[in-house]
Amino acid sequence: MGTEDKEARRHQILDAAEKLFLKHPERMASVSEVATAAGLAKGTVYLYFPSKEEMLLALHERHVGLFFRELMRKVSEQGPLDFDDIFPVTLKHLIRLPGYLELTSRCFGLMDREIPKETALAFKARIAATLQAAGVHLERHFRMPAGAGVTLLLHSYGLIVGLWQLLHPNERLGREMRRPELRVLHRDYDKEIENALRALWRGSIGTKGKTR
Repeated sequence: MGTEDKEARRHQILDAAEKLFLKHPERMASVSEVATAAGLAKGTVYLYFPSKEEMLLALHERHVGLFFRELMRKVSEQGPLDFDDIFPVTLKHLIRLPGYLELTSRCFGLMDREIPKETALAFKARIAATLQAAGVHLERHFRMPAGAGVTLLLHSYGLIVGLWQLLHPNERLGREMRRPELRVLHRDYDKEIENALRALWRGSIGTKGKTR
């Protein structure tokens, strides 16, 4: 099987894993379930992913990769940009992508407990390289000092994931989140995260937006 065929098979498996995760985000589908959904033998899936945990991490990395490719394409465009030009990319690929934030939170926990150390470190190294490349694109477009682009991306991602984890009423807490003392957490996540990111980006790029 050629490289392209192997990559297509890998995405076939990840597509099946994603469908199962969206159907049952509260649990991880087994390798057997993913194999059945993908129309493949269980042994074939193991050739690509040693465990269901590493399969979910690969799915998360695929989502992250799509976001950064689109972000870098956007900031490579000629002409001025500002937050309102870039935010739709974040909205589409991170904030409103079905299952993205649930999967991200799950993978953070898996890397602490279930993912082999070397696999987790290799994943983080690839993400770090992607962040560095995207940060350079931001710095060039907005004439930011070296390192400021990566910092902005890190802070943005921390806001996106952290605020969601704080406000999201997960399955276990359920109705208990309606307690009066928790009323301060009853917020519209989409509205809150847009306001928080807008303030962060305006503070970081200042008047550099829409000036090129």
